[in-house]
Amino acid sequence: MTKKNKLLLIDGSSIAFRAFYAIPGSLDRFVNKNGLHTNALFSFHRMLENEMSKEEPTHVLVAFDAGKTTFRHEFYKEYKDGRSKTPGEFKEQMPYLRDLLVGFGIPHYELDNYEADDIIGTLATQVDPNEYDVVVVSGDRDLTQLAKENVRVDITIKGVSEIEENTPAYLMEKYGLTPNQIIDMKGLAGDSSDNIPGVTNIGEKTALKLLHEFGSVEGVYENIEDMKKSKRKENLINDKEQAFLSKRLATIDVEAPLEVTVDDLVYKGKDVGKLIEFYKEMDFKSFLSKLDTKAYDEENQIEKAEILFEVVTEVKPEMFGKEGALYVEMLSDNYHTADIVGVTWTNGEKIYMAEPDFILAEPLFAEWLKDESIVKHVFDAKRTVVAMKRYGNEVNGIQFDVLLASYILNTNDNSKDLSEVAMEHDYYEVDSDESVYGKGAKIAIPEDPAVLYQHLARKAKAIEVLSKHLKTDLEKSEQSDLFFSMELPLSMVLAKMEMTGVKVNANRLLEMKSEFATRLTEIEARIYEEAGETFNINSPKQLGVILFEKMGLPAIKKTKTGYSTAVDVLEQLREQAPIVDDILQYRQIAKIQSTYVEGLLKVVHNATGKVHTRYVQTLTQTGRLSSVDPNLQNIPIRLEEGRKIRQAFVPSHEGWKMFASDYSQIELRVLADISNDTHLKEAFLEGQDIHSSTAMRVFGIEKAEDVTGNMRRQAKAVNFGIVYGISDYGLSQNLGITRKEAQQFIDTYFDKYPGVKQYMEDIVREAKDKGYVETLFHRRRYLKDINSRNFNLRSFAERTAMNTPIQGSAADIIKVAMIEMDKRLKAENLKATMLLQVHDELIFEAPMEEIPILEKLVPEVMEHAVKLQVPLKVDSNYGDSWYDAK
Repeated sequence: MTKKNKLLLIDGSSIAFRAFYAIPGSLDRFVNKNGLHTNALFSFHRMLENEMSKEEPTHVLVAFDAGKTTFRHEFYKEYKDGRSKTPGEFKEQMPYLRDLLVGFGIPHYELDNYEADDIIGTLATQVDPNEYDVVVVSGDRDLTQLAKENVRVDITIKGVSEIEENTPAYLMEKYGLTPNQIIDMKGLAGDSSDNIPGVTNIGEKTALKLLHEFGSVEGVYENIEDMKKSKRKENLINDKEQAFLSKRLATIDVEAPLEVTVDDLVYKGKDVGKLIEFYKEMDFKSFLSKLDTKAYDEENQIEKAEILFEVVTEVKPEMFGKEGALYVEMLSDNYHTADIVGVTWTNGEKIYMAEPDFILAEPLFAEWLKDESIVKHVFDAKRTVVAMKRYGNEVNGIQFDVLLASYILNTNDNSKDLSEVAMEHDYYEVDSDESVYGKGAKIAIPEDPAVLYQHLARKAKAIEVLSKHLKTDLEKSEQSDLFFSMELPLSMVLAKMEMTGVKVNANRLLEMKSEFATRLTEIEARIYEEAGETFNINSPKQLGVILFEKMGLPAIKKTKTGYSTAVDVLEQLREQAPIVDDILQYRQIAKIQSTYVEGLLKVVHNATGKVHTRYVQTLTQTGRLSSVDPNLQNIPIRLEEGRKIRQAFVPSHEGWKMFASDYSQIELRVLADISNDTHLKEAFLEGQDIHSSTAMRVFGIEKAEDVTGNMRRQAKAVNFGIVYGISDYGLSQNLGITRKEAQQFIDTYFDKYPGVKQYMEDIVREAKDKGYVETLFHRRRYLKDINSRNFNLRSFAERTAMNTPIQGSAADIIKVAMIEMDKRLKAENLKATMLLQVHDELIFEAPMEEIPILEKLVPEVMEHAVKLQVPLKVDSNYGDSWYDAK
């Protein structure tokens, strides 16, 4: 017997919307390097993978609603009225959903005047049931009317991960109805989500009773006269027209005029190249790491000409010129620990290659590296300097960095793979590292040394070629100063900071580990006492039984395996029982314990007792620095337990202190400068509390003392929300208010700060004209969708245009301050050392006798890094640890 085909039909509009809400708290966590929210895309992807793997369809389609108006509006214009406005954070993701589907090789389709339901219903009905089994996936129960012997309708019941499988047998068991009677139930009970009216005061329970007795809406009205006199009978009679209208609205059109047939939906597999592009753009590193790219790499391999080079076994002076490229190869991103596996350089005429053990011990090579008069071009200056220093060599004279230049020219180009950077600039002669070494844990030096040498020679040649090309491009875009005066000097400052590292008191971390363990034991005991029994607190299933069955708390969400005990659920129950607050505390402290206390202990250097973070200079779209291995910018400070982690960061010398200086509200000060808003400037010039000042204007209060704490909190959320281009939805989530109230806040703010509103309008207009926006230092961010016809893409680009100059200029200012600070510490011949940069804060260590000098010097440098129309303000403190310096 021939195996049947399987047609998978996905309701894209419904599933995407459910995906947006699938992961609690995901709005803040899922944002890519461009600032695009990606939570819906992430969850939709997860659903796709699960369904494709589970169903293994031969044919597949994702159907979308074509627009807000359908043929149903022709006979009921109020259809779907009353739905709340779709969050902008959701709408901005929808265009990229098509890119995801292209990568998966899955066709998508929409039809003017029809809904996704109608497309799905038509295809599910028209295929030959003897040849096709059909699986429909949706978040909308209306589609259960399509269930047949060969059609199963899967409805998502929690996010997009849990599915309820609806077959005719299941519907009969659950409701006592056939699939067709689902339509009749909607006719009688209506559907508030679609604004289908139904009959007054008839809900699902009553509708089921009527259908069990009379079979259909028609059956109800055929027998209406025999019903006893009652309010329900009266409502049925009065709303007869409404009942039949509702049934018509709820009926899926299974004869929609589709331009696709099932033959167009044959599944041919993933487009790996497109998926790679999509994953990189969305920063979906976990999905990218699981992708098998071997076949793709082989298929797309380009024949490249051999590059001539000389393998050096004896060093001669003529090998070193006055200008050349230098490249150091390591197989790990962490250049603080990775071994150097190859060194290559050029002298303007030839390319030389040498084994690291040999060349790094050669005095002539060391002199060439150290000589500041010899111009060197590299790929990732900081990485090169730090790695060479570990091997006892000092590198001076770096005057060009291909990685930094490429990033400045377009902040979207932030790959650390030289082959990718080269391709961005139309140079295709470098193989990817993966094609030479393998992928992930498989990375290894090729057995044939010639393969490695050829790879490194190509990299050296690429650096030579690209340096000239990119230097010209920087001049054309008027960004030479940004490169030569800011980013390149900063890379050397950062290299010094990384090599110095910061001392960590491992004993204090161990004490904290013990303290937190004690706290966890105490909270655990309290939870057991409140529960009346012991159980596994980390087991959602066991916890659910305790909270919702034994203690009788209201079950807000249920899952297939039991009750949901997610953070958002527990937060809603916090006031109802002390055990809930204890569980939330337990989870928070347990996370701090595992991620930060134990995590930091793992990366403390055995010999020095320090941690050496790496600053990623070429990651963010705004120019802000990132910190990795370990990430010192993410140490939690909202909880006291999190803040205590900073107690472990201490000076590296006896009698020294930690000194910290932090810019106060730098982004709002930048906004005051670039918007030229009178009221905003006035607040800063007069030294007012900016959040209280905003509260006074927004709430119409005359005296600062009349501003309540809650008013100031709301004003603060609006102030920073404006900087980050927040929507009414985002602000409503932050403040726990309605979207209407949030929008009122935003509107009032713009009314009271007209200069800010004017700036927002002007910068968007400028972006539409130029295609990019700039910071005060000419750092550009290109906005490819700023003139898009697609509303969602365009809206996101406009929001980005508004906030990038603010955030980017703030990032640039602290970079200028760091470069100047490094010079001043040297000039003043101070022992004080700059150790860390965390957001808007600089952290130093210094002997106690130099603290009075730093108290004047650091604010002086930071506050005069750039001249704005309002003063920059710095708050400074010092103490025995980073914690004490806050």
